[in-house]
Amino acid sequence: MTAEILDAGYPSAFDRARRELEAGRIVGIPTETVYGLAVLPDPEGLALLVEAKRRSADKGIALLVDSIAQVRRLATVTPVAELLAKRFWPGALTLVLPQRVDHPLPELLTGGRPTIGVRLPNHPVPRALARILGPLAVSSANISGQPDSTTAKQVVASVGDEVALVLDDGPVRGGVPSTVVACPEDGEIQVLRAGAITEADVRAAAQK
Repeated sequence: MTAEILDAGYPSAFDRARRELEAGRIVGIPTETVYGLAVLPDPEGLALLVEAKRRSADKGIALLVDSIAQVRRLATVTPVAELLAKRFWPGALTLVLPQRVDHPLPELLTGGRPTIGVRLPNHPVPRALARILGPLAVSSANISGQPDSTTAKQVVASVGDEVALVLDDGPVRGGVPSTVVACPEDGEIQVLRAGAITEADVRAAAQK
């Protein structure tokens, strides 16, 4: 069944999205970069997301959060990550951080690695959902390897049969995925994916 599109500004939109997520279903959401597919980060939801995207299970899935406090419960925020978060959050930067050993995460979320990707987006929809539900597992709303979705209609055209609901906030403001930066406890940062923030800007912020 093709996903329903609901205007993100409708009074009932947030509650409807929350209920769908709590029921273990996939919801398409807007961000400031590209549209994403969101699930709760439990093994069942993650498995649905990986299947919907036809994505390799070893790639891992990033979490969208509402605050750095949510990140600290899951990961070690290294000193350089603190600098980058202060400069670019909320915004289009995903930080790959060491997991906390006292808070193990599902393997589908981490791709089997001892790290986790996290981002504090500059968009009210994912942040409001994460504020109520906790960090959301979110991946771009497309079949892996296909173009990113920048409108709700593109989400439906790409993966609509796998999604319960898409919140429509119009065309995204950015259209370029986040930059992904690994921030290990020892060693230098590594830019894993160039995106909306340039590598030069990332490295300049990391030196301050």
